[in-house]
Amino acid sequence: MQKKIILFIVALLFAIGSYFFEQHAPQTQTNSAEADYVLEFPSSKYPQTAEHIRSAIAKGQPAVCTIDRKGADENREQSLKGVPTKPRYDRDEWPMAMCKEGGTGADIAYISPSDNRGAGSWIANQVDEYPDGTRVKIVVK
Repeated sequence: MQKKIILFIVALLFAIGSYFFEQHAPQTQTNSAEADYVLEFPSSKYPQTAEHIRSAIAKGQPAVCTIDRKGADENREQSLKGVPTKPRYDRDEWPMAMCKEGGTGADIAYISPSDNRGAGSWIANQVDEYPDGTRVKIVVK
């Protein structure tokens, strides 16, 4: 019985540690003029979003997001204007709507809702404590 309790506690601690590691990706504060922080985006967890980020940056979109939560609704409206919805797909924006760089001219890709919403939630969780104006460089890993 005591062995089972010990195994349960070890498994629980491992699960908690794994959750924390997945939810809090490596972030590096930088002294770069380009960004205040670098955030490593997990391509294995959100592959469609990761591919869209890579593709959009390769086409000239910025890799740095200046957080502007207040401008998100307007940016989303502008970036998705004229882009029709498709059944079973979300319209993913890069730069994201919560970035000052988002809005008109953003790159749009159709991706699965679970990948898009999971990635959006993941990024929001990572930058939750950063104030508006913080510059975050997104690096796809």
